[in-house]
Amino acid sequence: MRERFVLPCILLLAAALAFGCAASRGDARAGAAQAATQQAAGHPDARPKPSSGSAFLDRLSDAAVERTGHAVRYDPTYFVIDYPGGDVPAEVGVCTDEVIRSYRAVGVDLQKLVHEDMADNFALYPHKWGLKKPDTNIDHRRVPNLMAFFERQGAAQPVTDDARDYKPGDVVTWDLGGGLTHIGVVVAVPSDADASRLQIVHNIGAGPKLEDVLFNWKITGHYRYAGPKVEAKPTPQPGARRK
Repeated sequence: MRERFVLPCILLLAAALAFGCAASRGDARAGAAQAATQQAAGHPDARPKPSSGSAFLDRLSDAAVERTGHAVRYDPTYFVIDYPGGDVPAEVGVCTDEVIRSYRAVGVDLQKLVHEDMADNFALYPHKWGLKKPDTNIDHRRVPNLMAFFERQGAAQPVTDDARDYKPGDVVTWDLGGGLTHIGVVVAVPSDADASRLQIVHNIGAGPKLEDVLFNWKITGHYRYAGPKVEAKPTPQPGARRK
């Protein structure tokens, strides 16, 4: 009986390692989602809503909080998905899927962006999984790849122990130990214990949750990515002939 229980657990952990994403570590602190709902609804006890100063990142924060209303079973299975705009089944996912889905909600497709950058710069991405070329089904779903992508986009921010440095819409990565990595989104919901520390939306095994876990593990990356930079079109000179 015991052997039949242990083997599936080992297989799940191995699959999680393949993603570079955590399987299940409890430490969940329930009840924060209710506070976020009250705040969004203008509850009289709600504190002023923090802002990143960026309309895009504020919307990303809201999109991440909205994800906490979805029932998602932690499942690190490899899926064949569409490209671009592909996603694993809505009822399953890992930590990276909550980041991907939050960005998709505000019009940014990390699957497409990561693939395009990996296709042009494959040697600059981690080679932990024995791949010889990019794979649109899974590349964007791996924490180390997202870290490399955000770094290459100039989105890296200092990793500090000052909670005030982490703004709504920021993405944070952690080392959980044992080869497990994790990722989540900082959102505009202050901690009940410390109003200067914002909470995190992440999936560490129990679906998308809003929790006060910023400093629970070793932070390995801090990113502020507001989507692809739009190149400004040259201003036509007076008298210039249009082609």
